[in-house]
Amino acid sequence: MAACTDVRFPELVELSQLSAADVDPLLTEETEVWRRRFGWDFGPSADLLRRFMHIRALYGYALRSANEIIGYAYYVCEGRKALIGDFYVREKYASPSTEMLLLGGMTQGLMQVPGIHRIESQLMLLRTAPSACPLPFSRNLTRHDRFFMEIRCDSGLALRPAVPPSRLTLVPWAERYQEQLAHLVSASYRGHIDSQINDQYRNTPGARQFLTNIVKFPGCGRFMPEASFLALDPTTGRICGMCLASQISSSSGHVTQLCVLPAMRGASLGYELLRQTLTRFADAGCRSVSLTVTCANISAVRLYESVGFRSRATFPALVWEGF
Repeated sequence: MAACTDVRFPELVELSQLSAADVDPLLTEETEVWRRRFGWDFGPSADLLRRFMHIRALYGYALRSANEIIGYAYYVCEGRKALIGDFYVREKYASPSTEMLLLGGMTQGLMQVPGIHRIESQLMLLRTAPSACPLPFSRNLTRHDRFFMEIRCDSGLALRPAVPPSRLTLVPWAERYQEQLAHLVSASYRGHIDSQINDQYRNTPGARQFLTNIVKFPGCGRFMPEASFLALDPTTGRICGMCLASQISSSSGHVTQLCVLPAMRGASLGYELLRQTLTRFADAGCRSVSLTVTCANISAVRLYESVGFRSRATFPALVWEGF
């Protein structure tokens, strides 16, 4: 859809100045866009945002034009880092100028928050191609493109089982393993490109928070323990790999995390963890499964393509530092 051409100089306002009713039409449209583009039920997240708006506890910025809210972005602060949790401009008004006005205003505002030294974002609904116009504060910016990939569940059912290393056993996810999983994440992503995108991967406390977010909050869908698997070494009790799953709509699943210890890579362990998860998604009635992966993570992209995943969209992960 072409952007509306009669929007002149939208006003940048703080979300704390608005009511839930002010942003309701925007959230309703955004929910439909998530469903149409990604098969994702954004409804639970939108309802949570409405509740935070109602108590004036959602922080960020919105674009207002002629008393209509045409875009918004919110953020969450975690220590020295700010995370842009969502970013959306209504389809009728989306253009490079409106999107960059919102993104620039958000970034500039966060750079002025005392104690914030890093800003992270993964902008799945950004329509402007990052190569089409300058991004805000590019001197402080690192960009990593990511794929949104998808597979039909019936394709996953045709995959042949692989035999993991003999000493490992695949077991269902259980909460008692959470601390071990935090150590697994930090060990698996040490020096990895994804730790440049999400600094929670760099240490155990950050990984612990990352896993809590997956299990407890709806940002990545409803966590599905029944479709999540761990690779356990029974002789040592150590977890050597995991595949975590969530449900993002009544017919769609999502792989929220797949990682294997470096010493265990190349032995089909990641493949088998993923295959088991795809099988459980099918058992749960899902028709499709999605995941996101950094484009430069070639080995992971090849694994997903070999299983049958295909890219449906590319979006930027943006990190600002050194400001």
